[in-house]
Amino acid sequence: MFGSMGITELVLILFIVLIIFGAGKLPQLGEGLGKAIKGFKKSVHEADAIELEASKQEAQAPSEAVPSGPPPGPSPGVSAQPPPGPIASGTPRT
Repeated sequence: MFGSMGITELVLILFIVLIIFGAGKLPQLGEGLGKAIKGFKKSVHEADAIELEASKQEAQAPSEAVPSGPPPGPSPGVSAQPPPGPIASGTPRT
């Protein structure tokens, strides 16, 4: 289960943890560890679902994104530059 660790090593680790944290804190530590693992699993499953949804949208997008007309932009003969010179309202701002 834990590679080359045997029962004696696991019991020794549990005994050290019991000494460090005490018997009263072990249920709280276990609960916190369980919540952390549950949250991690939930985020992994949500990330997989989001990734799957994105791949589905990408598969649909190329067929919808092909334009049938000319590319968008200014019409021929229309300048995209602003008119020359400053635009003044005639009254100074204070």
